[in-house]
Amino acid sequence: MKNRIQLKQILLFSFCFLLTNLVSAQNLTSKVDEILQTQFKSNETGAVALVAKKGNVIYRKAFGKANLELDEDMVPENVFEVGSITKQFTSVSILMLLEEGKLSLEDDITKFIPDYPTNGKQITVHHLLTHTSGIKSYTSMQKFGKVTTKDVEPLKFIDFFKNEPMDFEPGEKYKYNNSGYFILGYIVEKVSGMSYPKFVEEQIFKKLNMNSSYYGSHTKLIKNRAAGYRKRNGEYSNAQYISMTLPYAAGSIMSNVDDMLKWQTAIRNNILVKKETIDKAFTNYTLNNGKKINYGYGWSFNEINGVPTLEHGGSIPGYKSMGVYVPSEDVYVIVFSNCGCKSPTALTIKIAALAINKPFSSGNNAVSLSKEELQKWVGAYKFEDGGIRLIMMENNQLYSQRKGSSSKFKIYPTSPNEFSFEDGFYTYKFSEKKGKKIAIFQNRIKKEKGMSTAITKAKGNERS
Repeated sequence: MKNRIQLKQILLFSFCFLLTNLVSAQNLTSKVDEILQTQFKSNETGAVALVAKKGNVIYRKAFGKANLELDEDMVPENVFEVGSITKQFTSVSILMLLEEGKLSLEDDITKFIPDYPTNGKQITVHHLLTHTSGIKSYTSMQKFGKVTTKDVEPLKFIDFFKNEPMDFEPGEKYKYNNSGYFILGYIVEKVSGMSYPKFVEEQIFKKLNMNSSYYGSHTKLIKNRAAGYRKRNGEYSNAQYISMTLPYAAGSIMSNVDDMLKWQTAIRNNILVKKETIDKAFTNYTLNNGKKINYGYGWSFNEINGVPTLEHGGSIPGYKSMGVYVPSEDVYVIVFSNCGCKSPTALTIKIAALAINKPFSSGNNAVSLSKEELQKWVGAYKFEDGGIRLIMMENNQLYSQRKGSSSKFKIYPTSPNEFSFEDGFYTYKFSEKKGKKIAIFQNRIKKEKGMSTAITKAKGNERS
């Protein structure tokens, strides 16, 4: 009798546990649906999102259209150009060759490109991986726009940017840089004896059964390819053509969300390289002055409401991507978009916050301020890019609106000088200095500083 009672108690506990998990999963699904449906409409360009916890998929859905001309719905299997998430594959390729003893992270660039002009400075593989080399990024060069349609051999394209003035001495600063990862791709070729495309396809995709991943191509027939778009003046058009020889090891890979989960799982389980090797990619390195940077080898470091994350985004004509991994929870979120007009970065971070039960605080947490306290921050604030944000008050409610935009958004006080948007992701922090009102507009991605009477330098980090 006692055993039967214990068995009933165990079964009841198990049922309650499963029911709780089911309700939790349903709540997550409905909330993620709401986030994604806000930006990706059924008759416009779309997105695919996947959320996994401890390697198990807990959310996988597609939204919008994969092809506007054919009126083809997006499906979870669709393949996208992932842009700068490619840098993760390049960094791991370098680490694989490191384990084989074929290179050192302290090797000078001239070991692989003897005539590279270093101005007497040592530029190492480590500098290239961490965006601290000082080499000018070719995508920031004005003349780059004139060559985007040309197919170029890697070494020939390195000639395109190698004589540009250095932005700073190696190790002095962090500045996101596509040239460094382009050079790393050439180093992979030089050391392995394979082309970069063949290396990632043979040594990574095949080993991990990433059967829907490719080195990008506009001529190859790729099953389930989502067409890429841009939007100007409210009209969609096909994405601008760019030769995939130019993004190369900095941004030419194509994949889908299922393969990206295989990739993240392999990284988590040390399938391609040992733990002590991959840990090098997840290390906060220091500049020459001792200051730490928030970038390792192909991953950036951030946090979601105090919980550390590993992240990277991507942007290439026609596509945007964002991946977030939360090590402590073993949660992975990846979102792809097939329009350069719709970045999934903020949405991915919001979804990850929900998945780890650390959602951003909303307007529900507002404090009560007097009309005079609210009125204090009303005004026009000008930012470095020339943009103006208007803070207005209607019926004792503050609103934020970009000048020239028809959309305005409620902002809620969380303290006498701090305000949050409805979703809690975007915030303002106001202050006064020498009679001038200052507004810090911030989200989880960047911080911008504006003044009511003058342009002030904006502060932020490029993430893809």
